[in-house]
Amino acid sequence: MATNLVNLEAVGKVYGTRALLDGVSLGVNEGDRIGVVGRNGDGKTTLIRILAKLEEADNGRVTHSGGLRLGVLTQHDSLDPAATIRHEVIGDMADHEWAGNAKIRDVLTGLFGDLHLPGFDKGLDTVIGPLSGGERRRIALAKLLIAEQDLIVLDEPTNHLDVEGISWLAGHLRARRSALVVVTHDRWFLDQVCTRMWDVQRGAIHEYEGGYSDYIFARAERERIAATEEAKRQNLMRKELAWLRRGAPARTSKPRFRIEAANELIADVPPPRDTTELMKFANSRLGRTVFELENVTVQAGPKELLRHLTWQLGPGDRIGLVGVNGAGKTSLLRALEQAARTQGETQPAAGKIVVGKTVKLAYLSQEVAELDPSWRVLEAVQKVRERVDLGKGREMTAGQLCEKFGFTKEKQWTPVGDLSGGERRRLQILRLLMDEPNVLFLDEPTNDLDIQTLTQLEDLLDGWPGSLIVISHDRYFIERTTDRVWALLGDATLRMLPRGIDEYLERRRKAVEDATPAPASQAAAPKKTAAVNRAAQKELQKIERQLDKIGDKEAKLHAQIAEHATDFEKVAGLDAQLRELAGEREELEMRWLELAEDA
Repeated sequence: MATNLVNLEAVGKVYGTRALLDGVSLGVNEGDRIGVVGRNGDGKTTLIRILAKLEEADNGRVTHSGGLRLGVLTQHDSLDPAATIRHEVIGDMADHEWAGNAKIRDVLTGLFGDLHLPGFDKGLDTVIGPLSGGERRRIALAKLLIAEQDLIVLDEPTNHLDVEGISWLAGHLRARRSALVVVTHDRWFLDQVCTRMWDVQRGAIHEYEGGYSDYIFARAERERIAATEEAKRQNLMRKELAWLRRGAPARTSKPRFRIEAANELIADVPPPRDTTELMKFANSRLGRTVFELENVTVQAGPKELLRHLTWQLGPGDRIGLVGVNGAGKTSLLRALEQAARTQGETQPAAGKIVVGKTVKLAYLSQEVAELDPSWRVLEAVQKVRERVDLGKGREMTAGQLCEKFGFTKEKQWTPVGDLSGGERRRLQILRLLMDEPNVLFLDEPTNDLDIQTLTQLEDLLDGWPGSLIVISHDRYFIERTTDRVWALLGDATLRMLPRGIDEYLERRRKAVEDATPAPASQAAAPKKTAAVNRAAQKELQKIERQLDKIGDKEAKLHAQIAEHATDFEKVAGLDAQLRELAGEREELEMRWLELAEDA
């Protein structure tokens, strides 16, 4: 039986007149990997701070097991500004000691790109004080991951990490034995790392088995039982559920409960976007030309970020733009924005950008535009427009759109100066969409937004007819809102990736491997003999037969779960058998991959 590490008993926490936690009882055991989700302000951060004993509960009890080694990443680090990165992360270890430690090498390479920390002027000897918040946060994360812990608690660990960094962190956490509790809005990360979910809602915690995809299915099933079908049709989650099942089956985890009922729920739900219809409408609004780049060179000072680029953004194109930091993603959008703002008069260092005559561009930059703090939320939106045309005869008032973005009727009268960073970000996106643009550039739109707001934004973009470019480290958001992925790989070129972000990560890994010289011992290693290859092939075939048998057993168990859906004791037993089979499958798949490499 797994050892209990942390236990909360009837914990309550009140701020002002609002109960963030009300009689919460839950625990964290060895091996748990728990994702915490919920709306901004509902108490996610408060929950994990109380769990880690960084904050006192108003009532109830929090107990830690004796000798618990606990590592916590908060949103505000406690690094010594006068210290160097070396002192904070590695301590007094000699160079040959830490460089010979595989774990330290992996963490430094994964978070900073190289052991010499290329993004910092003096490498490990850089003083922490002058660094940006994002750089300090990566240092704090590296310090935490290098240490040994029984339980790791992370608050938004993917902030300030790029797609590669997030992918590395997910793999690193999966390989660790430490228990994990993580608050994040990165849904791909939750799916990769977590085996349980805590949903914080109005003072209560709802627990679900599995990662984010499993959580969405479980919530849908729970709400299907609790609500009438017509009321359920109004829930935005159904569209996301349909996308998870139809749009990206390869990246969802295996459900651990009755998915047949969830499938019934989405049987009559159309795909998230009617691409053909949107393309027709986009053509009517934009004509044939949006942006055409001919032999363009984009520079940042003397550095050439893109060279001799010939590319076209057409009407209705939905593009996800990924790339290494500093490769020129934001610079490309700025060059296009300047050309659009001046009707083609402002051109890049070389080449030509042709802008369509009907282009009406809205550009969401990473900086939150300053608004008059005395304005009310509704007033700030109405100053742009009173009503917005969503196409096909659909309209929304400013107030309705505010509600869609999480600003309730009461919240619409809040002064802008009293909004949080995430709420200001929401308001900024809302004002852009209210101006009815037909071309939209979104540069890191997911910053400071909670999952519920992200799903609302995605739902709104599903019916938005125009051309769209998204830059984001949120892989889920890119896959959900765009149709094609283009990448800047740091070699001054722009490439389309037919297989999306998976292909981008593969190309980046290959680039790193090609740049790393092979050890002499590896270069001199003898080739595998034919006998070894034959043995590996035989074992591969044996494993494939075993995997087929496990698949048959899983199908039978799922059928039994559907048959006995109301017998919770029976379902729990069948679910336990499914978990055992999943463990066997994972071991066999890992062995298959090892043998495939040898063969």
